[in-house]
Amino acid sequence: MQIKEAKFVKSSQKVDQCPKPSMPEYAFIGRSNVGKSSLINMLTGRKKLAKISGTPGKTQLVNHFLINDNWYIVDLPGYGYAKVSKTLRKSFGKLIEKYIFSRENLMNLFVLIDSRIPLQKIDIEFMITLGENQIPFSIVYTKTDKLKKTTYDKQISAIEEQLLEYWEELPPAFHTSAVTGKGRDEILDYIEEINKQWNGHSSDD
Repeated sequence: MQIKEAKFVKSSQKVDQCPKPSMPEYAFIGRSNVGKSSLINMLTGRKKLAKISGTPGKTQLVNHFLINDNWYIVDLPGYGYAKVSKTLRKSFGKLIEKYIFSRENLMNLFVLIDSRIPLQKIDIEFMITLGENQIPFSIVYTKTDKLKKTTYDKQISAIEEQLLEYWEELPPAFHTSAVTGKGRDEILDYIEEINKQWNGHSSDD
């Protein structure tokens, strides 16, 4: 898939403020400093589309970006930030929960995992919740360029081993680098395939 146009549409404090659910959308979420904004910018080929911040917990709203005038990338607030207040964390949680469980045009949730560090308990708990509620999701390993191949392979094997304690079959996974562009084509092709399902679904209605 080629991205010809990518533009910021709006930031929403509440789910009912989001754009009408008339097009398929793909949301990206992860813990602090996982490289979410960098990944979105890499996927769209726009260096400053999603604002990159060194401050954990900076994304506190649901941000919609319209791609090629026919689908959305959604930048969600992260989960598990240690440096924001408990009140803010609770509001993040409620906003994320309501968006994920009620957004009818959410086609896939990309859960970002920092490939350099062991899988965190909060990541596992979050993905288990998605599985239990039948929310379609994929794993995106970020910052793959930061590790040597042997170290990276060992790290991913350890993560997959952990996940297989909870699932018989692992969700789709993508290996990415915002620096080298690794994984870009794979994710965009995956989205393109799912978009075809949306087109078919909408024409059946």
